[in-house]
Amino acid sequence: MKQAVFLYNTQSGKGKAARSVEAICTVFRAYGYEIEPRLIDFSANPFDGNETIDLMVVAGGDGTVNYVVNAMKRKGLDIPLGVIPSGTANDFARALGMSREPLEAARQIASGGVERVDVGCVNGLWFVNIFSFGIFTTTSQRTPDKRKHRIGKLAYIIEGVKEFRSMHAVPLEIEADGERFDLRSLMVLIFNGETAGGFHLARRSSIKDGLFDCILLEKKNFFRSTLAMCRYLAGGQPKIVRHLQARTIDIRSTVNEPTDVDGQKGAEFPLHIECIAGGLRIMCAKQQ
Repeated sequence: MKQAVFLYNTQSGKGKAARSVEAICTVFRAYGYEIEPRLIDFSANPFDGNETIDLMVVAGGDGTVNYVVNAMKRKGLDIPLGVIPSGTANDFARALGMSREPLEAARQIASGGVERVDVGCVNGLWFVNIFSFGIFTTTSQRTPDKRKHRIGKLAYIIEGVKEFRSMHAVPLEIEADGERFDLRSLMVLIFNGETAGGFHLARRSSIKDGLFDCILLEKKNFFRSTLAMCRYLAGGQPKIVRHLQARTIDIRSTVNEPTDVDGQKGAEFPLHIECIAGGLRIMCAKQQ
């Protein structure tokens, strides 16, 4: 019988998956899994004692998935993961095509097949969806869980608006796949996935192409920079929003700007960011 562990986070989203723990386990047992449900403990490595399991199922948001991926990589393991979305935005699960309903997502995983998807790494920290810094990019870290539970993605917008008061440029030296350039940037988004906070920003991104989709907002005056970002969100191509795709990116700055990985505290400058093609095994729904 196949061995699996089911990690769930009661603080993610509104605890939807946590209320369905036994029902989710029943789905996996029906597909031949012996599964152990376990409340996630962020002070421990969930793979300790589970180095030979066949599947790790994670119910939570992008931050929870990020924690589990980093825990697995620290132990040098390559165990398939199944993701049941139960956070606020669930950007990575969205890119995987997972159902928002916990039981249906469980069925997708239990009856699915293993696929290899890309994963990012910055200074030894792994990320599944996005690495970022600059305006709005640490919003997720500061948004209170209670507010996210109450009003969902709107909570990110409310918290993000506050950042206008501290908007500043970060001087950058960038090398992307051998191309070097300097930029004074308000925001840098490096996508492995496709969305951030549920908003579709990376228009050409794929978790299976071995490349990052990068968006860099150049610093101009307040009005021009804000207008450019609004135009980009509306589908335009403003010149001061620079877009590129790359496999490896090195970034230096005279400012040690706070960074973010999947909504969690990120790495410090200088930054070496690499897309590891096929670096993660994921249980996905079988193609119809």
